[in-house]
Amino acid sequence: MLQPAVNVMVKAARAGGGVLLRNMHKLDALNVVEKARHDYASEVDGLAEEAIVKELRRAYPEYAVLGEEGGAKPGRGGGSRFTWVIDPLDGTSNYLRGLPHWCVSIALVEGGEPLHGVIFDPLRNELFTATRGAGAQLNERRIRVSERRELTGAMISTGFAPRERKRVGAQLRAVEALLESAEDVRRTGSAALDLAYVAAARTDGYFEAGVHPWDIAAGVLLVREAGGRVSDFKGAAGGPLHVAFAGGRQVVAGNVHIVTPLQKTLVESGYAKEFA
Repeated sequence: MLQPAVNVMVKAARAGGGVLLRNMHKLDALNVVEKARHDYASEVDGLAEEAIVKELRRAYPEYAVLGEEGGAKPGRGGGSRFTWVIDPLDGTSNYLRGLPHWCVSIALVEGGEPLHGVIFDPLRNELFTATRGAGAQLNERRIRVSERRELTGAMISTGFAPRERKRVGAQLRAVEALLESAEDVRRTGSAALDLAYVAAARTDGYFEAGVHPWDIAAGVLLVREAGGRVSDFKGAAGGPLHVAFAGGRQVVAGNVHIVTPLQKTLVESGYAKEFA
């Protein structure tokens, strides 16, 4: 049975997903802005976030909100230790081009650590949920990370964040090194779904730099609760969500056997050194 907060998050995620679905056939008419080079947002992102926040605040008006589009907002009365961390449309570039791979991501965070996480893929009607200490589910069925024990034959996903293009040479060297043993390296365009897919054993590992808290907050919890491990490129003890809040913005995820050699490759290829 889902926790009460998770039920509210699911309702909010479905509300945001409904906005996205209703507008996906009007892409030519959308007002699109370039927030930074190759980093886009549309009016639909904002509308979806408004629908999400409305549902969350109806149930928990005292909680703060950190949204990709709306920024940080205090809760009613201020001073709450709980924060909703929201990405109303993770995979905006895919959405705007009609590529069917994007999602809604919501996490409830306390002190930089996620308590509950929901990632909703409206196109596939796939609902990923997790609660700290209670496991991870896909459409209410328990999920676990893959059992692969080495990089040989592994399926790894990554992303090329626009704000990280100055380090793309080092990242490509890391990809080249990984392909010496991995089956493949995939780039899907949604960090939240990349983490959800690691949790569901659809891929074996994931790494990316340039992520924000709203990109990874729910996914980090999913991977952990599915029996996986998450960290920054060098294995920081604070974990990737703390790193994202602090501005380091790197994440490595996978099962306990994959993360160590994946990190080692990022270090030995010189990519991790780029973030010294």
